[in-house]
Order: sequence, then C-alpha cells, then structure tokens
Amino acid sequence: MEVFRTAESMRNWSRAQRAAGKRIGFVPTMGALHEGHLSLMRVAVQDNEVAVASIFVNPTQFAPHEDFDAYPRQFERDAAMCEAAGIVAIYAPMASGMYPENFSTYVLVEKVSEGLCGGSRPHFFRGVATVVTKLFNAVTPDRAYFGQKDAQQCAVITRMARDLDMGVEIVEMPIVREPDGLAMSSRNAYLSEEERVRALCISRALFAAQARMEAGERDAACVKAEVLQAMDEVTVDYVELVDADTMRSVETIEKPVLLAVAAVSGGTRLIDNIKYTPSESLVRVER
Repeated sequence: MEVFRTAESMRNWSRAQRAAGKRIGFVPTMGALHEGHLSLMRVAVQDNEVAVASIFVNPTQFAPHEDFDAYPRQFERDAAMCEAAGIVAIYAPMASGMYPENFSTYVLVEKVSEGLCGGSRPHFFRGVATVVTKLFNAVTPDRAYFGQKDAQQCAVITRMARDLDMGVEIVEMPIVREPDGLAMSSRNAYLSEEERVRALCISRALFAAQARMEAGERDAACVKAEVLQAMDEVTVDYVELVDADTMRSVETIEKPVLLAVAAVSGGTRLIDNIKYTPSESLVRVER
C-alpha cells in the first residue's frame, strides 16, 4: 500500500491507474476509523479495480469552539486497517498543502446545506464541500463512498458533484450501528459509559418513529414531537423531518423523507437519522 502526501503525487498515481484502464473507488475519511468506514472501503474494493482512502482532519469544517485539536489522530492504526480492508493507496495530505498561505477559494452548495446541521454549524458544509472538491481533484475517482449517518453531507456532495460536472458517482451506504443500536461514529470514543447509555435514546426514538410511519402516520409534526419526547436523556439540537432529496422540511409524509436528529450527550454532539419511503397503500393512522 502506498501513502501520498501531496496532490501532485496522488494525481500522478491516479493517472497511471486510469491509463491502465482501472476504475478508482474512493473513501474520504478523517481517520479514527471504525467498522462504518471499513464497510465503505470493502464495497469500494469490490466495485472498482483499485480503491483509495484519504485520511485528513479538515480544519475548515470545525468552528473555533469545536473539537479540531482533540479529534483522534491514529494514523498508523488507521493505515493498517485500510490495508486490511483492501485499500491500495492512502492520500494523507498536510494541512499546509491543502490550505497554503493566502488560501481564499471555497465551495458553497446552497439550499441543501442550509437546514439541519447547516443551521447549528453554519461553517460546516462550506468546509466539507471545499475539502471534498480538493480530494476529488487529487484522487480523480470514478466513485466515492459516503455513509448515510452523514445524510445531509451526502446530499450536499451529490448536488455539488452533479452541479459542477465532476464526473464522480456518489454512492451512499447504509448506517452501520453498534449491537445496541448506537450509530457508529469516531466521536463515540468521547462518551463515558453513562453518557453512552443515555445516547441510546436517540436510536430508540428513531426506530419508534419508523414503526409509527410504517403503521401509517403521515403527520410530520406528530412524528417529530414523539421523537423529541423520547430523547429526554440528551440535549437536543434538532429533530427534523425533511424531503430526502432537497433537505427541506415537510408537513406531510408523502415522498421519501429523512428523519434526522442531532443531540449532545455529555459534551459530545451526535447525529443520527433514518430514511423512510411511504407506501401508497397505507392510510394515515387515526389518533
């Protein structure tokens, strides 16, 4: 497995792969890898002739009060996990190379980035869109793989790739959960045992809401209220029910929707979601 530290060296390698007729699958990460990341890598390996991962903790998606300095960095461990998953190259640029002095160009994806996490973290998606653009420019992948846990991020990147004619297929993969239902996240490592137990109310609330919608509930306000009530063990940032494509709030569940939540357990901010597509054969539940 090769490790590249500059965009030029990464791009030269990718050009050689393309010249040999190989398709490139790509999994962008910030490291601190877990089974969720590895599930993406295994699919990238399966679907493409070569698979690349990036490891880069991106400073532009963190606000000054957030956990950029504390974010776990375990490069040797992460590199070994990548190699075991079948990754053949890692792009691990330096921050000074990604954002040189006087850097002043950013990518803004409007509308889909404006609610949910974009409301409470207004800096976030500009940083994500910019760094993913730079990663795509270096790796030049055919396909890029992202997890549904970051569903709004997937929507932003999908729209960006489409609107800017990047020629990259964005593949969204299902959430990977712990046996107790907690969505896998690198930030789970911050949780104490007690905080982790309290955080389980998040996934329980989502699963209950899914069952409610499957039973016929179509009133978005009712679903959100029940989720909010069930998340009484954490501090809620938001509970939103949005169109799965546009990320715009809905009042009635008539098309594929995303039920997304963000909450804090202890001092750790966690996000989770479910996607639901209503069946036309179901009628609204009577209360």
